[in-house]
Amino acid sequence: MQVAVVTGASSGIGRSAAVKIAERGVGVVLTYSSNAQGAKDAVAEIESRGGTAVALPLDIGDASGFPAFRDAVAEALRTTWQRDTFDHLVNNAGFAGMAMFEDTTEEFFDRLTSGLFKGPFFLTQTLLPLMADGGAIVNTTSNSALPHITAPGYSVYASLKGALTVLTRYMAKEFSARGIRVNSVAPGATRTRFADNAFERNPEIIPELARSFALGRIGEPDDIGAVVALLVSDDGRWITAQSIEVSGGQNL
Repeated sequence: MQVAVVTGASSGIGRSAAVKIAERGVGVVLTYSSNAQGAKDAVAEIESRGGTAVALPLDIGDASGFPAFRDAVAEALRTTWQRDTFDHLVNNAGFAGMAMFEDTTEEFFDRLTSGLFKGPFFLTQTLLPLMADGGAIVNTTSNSALPHITAPGYSVYASLKGALTVLTRYMAKEFSARGIRVNSVAPGATRTRFADNAFERNPEIIPELARSFALGRIGEPDDIGAVVALLVSDDGRWITAQSIEVSGGQNL
């Protein structure tokens, strides 16, 4: 049985990706930070559909914890799937942050850099020895890094997501010797717990925002999770080094 590691999977896009990947017969190690109950619920959902999953805590903004996390993944692989390796990695964990350029502090800059770029970089490096050849990696970026989506206040966030998009291409080049494919997905505005549950707290903004989408609505987690699951599956076997916007034509 193949196994995938999906970070930030206690809710939203990560949870959807974990469930969609599990639906394809793949075991899932999913991570959570503050939302332990959400992670338990995700495991229960996967198990209710006949899949297998294990939830592990991970702070993507603290690289010092990555070696211990790698050991926990190795233990889960041995005890749950009787394996020494896993096949796929979805670097989805992260957090939003908004500040106008002139108000951006060094602390804010460093916190976002640790979570959105340094974290995925060194987590991948730490887990790579456990990855089997021929697997796949998907990095969750954002269409805020693309030219047609430029919102004031997101200069740091979008720049770091852009850096992760470039890193995806370099990972794909270097890991290709092992047959590991690497792609990124760039969601548009999506109904998740992101940005402190902004859509749930401010539902009145949704209709206006939906008008900016060619397909007439904002994204749902399953819209993106399904694409992530495809990319790590055999259906995506000839796709690598690509950044795929999954946004329903936002600002088209």
